[in-house]
Amino acid sequence: MFVIAHGFTGDVERPHVRRVAGVLRGYGAVVTFSFRGHGRSGGRSTVGDKEVLDLAAAVEWARALGHARVVTVGFSMGGSVVLRHAALHGGTDAVVSVSAPARWYYRGTAPMRRLHWLVTRPEGRLVGRYGLRTRIHHRDWDPVPLSPVQAVPRIAPTPLLIVHGDRDGYFPLDHPRMLAEAAGEHGDLWVEPGMGHAENAADDALMARIGHWSVTAAG
Repeated sequence: MFVIAHGFTGDVERPHVRRVAGVLRGYGAVVTFSFRGHGRSGGRSTVGDKEVLDLAAAVEWARALGHARVVTVGFSMGGSVVLRHAALHGGTDAVVSVSAPARWYYRGTAPMRRLHWLVTRPEGRLVGRYGLRTRIHHRDWDPVPLSPVQAVPRIAPTPLLIVHGDRDGYFPLDHPRMLAEAAGEHGDLWVEPGMGHAENAADDALMARIGHWSVTAAG
């Protein structure tokens, strides 16, 4: 069973989310959902903080359906969420994090500077709401949640796969390398040549490889 955690401004109806879910269905059952504040889901996005609770509910539902093996697969914001969920809640048999940040408040690329404007400015949140179908909470994090790189050492011995493109426009390669270093022998790192960012850039061949790795890793 795969539980898919989409990226920021995504939702279950986005074509690329549906596509990656379709590929993974060749390797097992799939649960998709929209994080709070995204698409038709209620509430407001906290950009990766309280979304851990949304993923926990989805994993619990997958277990309630009777699935003995559950693998979480997250992209970008969802990639950070699957790491923190595994560290704080557990209950998964393998974790796949694609295009995730290693640390918070990164503004070193133009796309991330635009994202911070979207999240922190009232006019940005209006663009998110009406242009991107994403309703963003106006409050800052308090307290600041555990960062992905702090979460990773707590995941062991659960198998972990970190996937990142070498042309990711949001997070450069120091992010996945930091995560892989924190994981040590319990984490695999795939740096994908020519790949950009998250679901849009994860082609069918890569998703098939992730599916195969997941089935093997989760036993």
